[in-house]
Amino acid sequence: MNVLGIDIGGSGIKGAPVDTEAGELTEERLRIPTPEPSRPDAVAVAVREIREHFAWSGPVGVTFPGVVTDGVVRTAANVDRSWIGVDAAALFGGASVLNDADAAGVAEMVFGRGRGERGTVLMLTFGTGIGSALFRDGVLVPNTELGHLQLHGKDAEHRASSRAREEHDLSWEKWAERVQEYLEHVEMLFSPSLIVIGGGVSKKAEKFLPHVTLRTRVVPAGLQNEAGIIGAALAARP
Repeated sequence: MNVLGIDIGGSGIKGAPVDTEAGELTEERLRIPTPEPSRPDAVAVAVREIREHFAWSGPVGVTFPGVVTDGVVRTAANVDRSWIGVDAAALFGGASVLNDADAAGVAEMVFGRGRGERGTVLMLTFGTGIGSALFRDGVLVPNTELGHLQLHGKDAEHRASSRAREEHDLSWEKWAERVQEYLEHVEMLFSPSLIVIGGGVSKKAEKFLPHVTLRTRVVPAGLQNEAGIIGAALAARP
């Protein structure tokens, strides 16, 4: 069946209807810049604009860049802190709401590079921050938020996210050194059998992954930057 998936990020809000049986977008996605400041009411307007663009009246799934439990936002690292404590499910008109990286990870496990993988699989999304989705034998451990692990006395995402690469004007090779350090840390903690790299950088994997060497297999996301939209839709299937 078709479900509208909406992926809220630190820089953009993207949405499209998704065929949840095939794991494919059925229409070209719409992207709206994330409002500044990214307060709940302003983001809700953008989400409503996406629903209206597709004239959507069916089920809706929405991702959020932070910890979400029972539809309520618990953390907000890369959006306005006024989100903390907000019932996002109610704000978005009864939509299913989940962590953005968890959504991307679910999509990759069902339709992408994690399909059929057993053991411990880790999905990491590199964008405005670093999101994470951890799976054990295909079962999600939600809200891990491993981008906030400490490296050199600061959140890892402040050193190794895609935004950090742009802000520090790092070459792909220099950025890969930071990614390598971060991946070695999570490899030590979880001993995964597979690490899937998602987010916008997954489309440019050939620029940095050849410079990353781990014991663990590291692969770019098969669904690339559409994984969050697809995962949001999967979460809202009746």
